[in-house]
Amino acid sequence: MNELLYKNSLPHSALSALAWLYVRFMALTSRISIKGDGTPPGIYTIWHRQEVIMIYAQRGRGLVGLVSKSKDGEYMARILKRFGFCFVRGSTSSGGFLSLRSLIKAARGGFSLAITPDGPKGPVFKVQPGAIYLAQKAGIPVIPCASAYSRKKILRSWDKYQFPLPFGRVQVVYGAPFPVTETDDVAAKAVELENVLNALTAEAERLVAGA
Repeated sequence: MNELLYKNSLPHSALSALAWLYVRFMALTSRISIKGDGTPPGIYTIWHRQEVIMIYAQRGRGLVGLVSKSKDGEYMARILKRFGFCFVRGSTSSGGFLSLRSLIKAARGGFSLAITPDGPKGPVFKVQPGAIYLAQKAGIPVIPCASAYSRKKILRSWDKYQFPLPFGRVQVVYGAPFPVTETDDVAAKAVELENVLNALTAEAERLVAGA
């Protein structure tokens, strides 16, 4: 775990440090509210566009994420490391089985995991089969999560990625543990988890609007 592939890259070092500073500044200047329990062991699952504040909210807990081996993935690997996450390198499109196996091994070793089930390329708000397969084989529940921001920058990406801006309100919502068994139908369970994540997102948006 925690493999950095571009060790002597100044841009990766500098930009990941700036991103870390930005998230810290945003969090310190924002009013963050949390609903639900964000501490049980499990697979913490959130839509890709909402992941920024969750990296901060789960900092220092040693959660294990999956990070691409690409140069872009190197930035995320360094950011996660700064916030006290662990990570394995790989993706669902390249060496997907080996990546899932590494995550399963980490979960069986006592680590909680962190994934974006519609990432890294979508479709947006669609839980990919790998997320359910991972829960089945790891033997731990999914912890569905959502976040919403009163002030944000929305990027022109496939999922309209959201960056929270400083001096706003932030709402984090954790759902109840979502069990997945070995005998569950993967496609049906994926749709069920989609519905849970979308409901939590709607709840987070309502709460941040009414705060």
